[in-house]
Amino acid sequence: MNRILYFLVIGLLVGCMDVPNNEASENKEIEVKKDSVVTPDIASIEKQLKKDGYQTFSYKAGDTTYLMQQYYMVFLKSGPKRNQDSTKAAELQKQHLAHLARLDEEGYTSLTGPMGDDGDLRGIVVFNTATQKEADSLANLDPMVEAGRLVVEVRPWWVAKGGKLK
Repeated sequence: MNRILYFLVIGLLVGCMDVPNNEASENKEIEVKKDSVVTPDIASIEKQLKKDGYQTFSYKAGDTTYLMQQYYMVFLKSGPKRNQDSTKAAELQKQHLAHLARLDEEGYTSLTGPMGDDGDLRGIVVFNTATQKEADSLANLDPMVEAGRLVVEVRPWWVAKGGKLK
């Protein structure tokens, strides 16, 4: 009986010892890697953008270096054919929103929205494409533009990378 108690106590002590678990160590390594963030420097970002065909330039102001990139602002304006019946207009609006959502999902656009009034300018889309021709082509694939309900005007627009609306 004493022998059994002896082995039971030894077994409990060994079982309670703080022995590193390989699985826990691996998880800790993964957590460290997950939290680590490597931020590329401005020069390497600019080099990659130029390699991909984007127009960029950088400048220094005080202690800060700004990387400017050319985006394309697309003005959606009322088109010459706005006489569709309400059912057709609603269907075109549905297709228009699906087109804009797809462009956003695929990373072609950075900012999209309608105007707040009922004027000739109906909305703005900021394209993040390498060329104005690409922005123009994508904007003209919009079902509302194809139907003549909207027309587009594409203008180059310079913005600092990492900028945000305030």
